[in-house]
Amino acid sequence: MDLGIAGRRAAVAASSAGLGLAAAQALAADGVEVALCGRDRGRLDEAVASIVDAGGAAVGLVADVSTAEGAATFVRQATEALGGVDILVANAGGPPAGTFASTPLEAYLPALELNLLSTVAMCTEAVPAMAERGWGRVVAITSISVRQPIPTLILSNTARAGVTGFLKTLALEVAGQGVTVNSV
Repeated sequence: MDLGIAGRRAAVAASSAGLGLAAAQALAADGVEVALCGRDRGRLDEAVASIVDAGGAAVGLVADVSTAEGAATFVRQATEALGGVDILVANAGGPPAGTFASTPLEAYLPALELNLLSTVAMCTEAVPAMAERGWGRVVAITSISVRQPIPTLILSNTARAGVTGFLKTLALEVAGQGVTVNSV
């Protein structure tokens, strides 16, 4: 199926392995130039090679999207490397497992920064230019926990519910400017 995205540019966060890499590979297979990021240069280079060896166009950027600043920096670097970002795939790992009884209050702020604030930061960097151009796509990889909380994942359940609320609000605000916002 032709998605009409060939020739576009995508920033795919946390993409040296797992779902992020799968998203980057799928985009590249559809003719999208992708910027991948990861914390480990060796693993990142292997991920980029997997795309280039398959005939795609990719660049690897060492970045840590577990903080809002790191996430914003990744999108700025991707914008510079690609000449713009048309598609943003917001993605990050999950916080540690725990229950209400075993999770101290201090654990919530890092979990919110990892999953919620990093997504907000990436969107803050990418979406205004998308809206200005009249075309953009934001896809955030979240969790099934936004529909049904998962036992022992109180931090992830809490943060990812916030991400979903943010994305729904953002979608309403930018849809009229040609930018779609979705979560998977």
